[in-house]
Amino acid sequence: MDKVRLQREAAFIRSSLLDQGYLDEQFIQLEELQDNDNPNFVEEVVTLFYTDSARLIYNIDQALLSNPTDFTKLDDYMHQFKGSCSSIGAKKVKNECNGFGEYCEAQNYDGCFRTFQQIKQEYINLKKKLETYFQLLKEAAQIK
Repeated sequence: MDKVRLQREAAFIRSSLLDQGYLDEQFIQLEELQDNDNPNFVEEVVTLFYTDSARLIYNIDQALLSNPTDFTKLDDYMHQFKGSCSSIGAKKVKNECNGFGEYCEAQNYDGCFRTFQQIKQEYINLKKKLETYFQLLKEAAQIK
């Protein structure tokens, strides 16, 4: 595949992620911080997000398994996760987090559980899409 075609595909994926609400302006701002001295800045920030969020997802999973359920702890973990989502512009995942907090406040275990399953699905969807996006960018960069 030639460089221009790869760049167009990457641009299409990026545009789709923004248009479909997966990403927001925070992601664009991260891209604006990227330069020739640090050409992989956005990918590195997103990779850190996935490392950190994996820990938070694990903590939320564990808290949901505890009996009795500590809704304050669950809400705290979700607040941290939502903040991480905001930092990279993961709009759709972040928006799913809002309902979780409402269920915690109402101490509604089933609502928390169902919402968390939706959050994890959106998280996985975004991760796959961003992996494809970054892979296309890498392939394009390798072509002279």
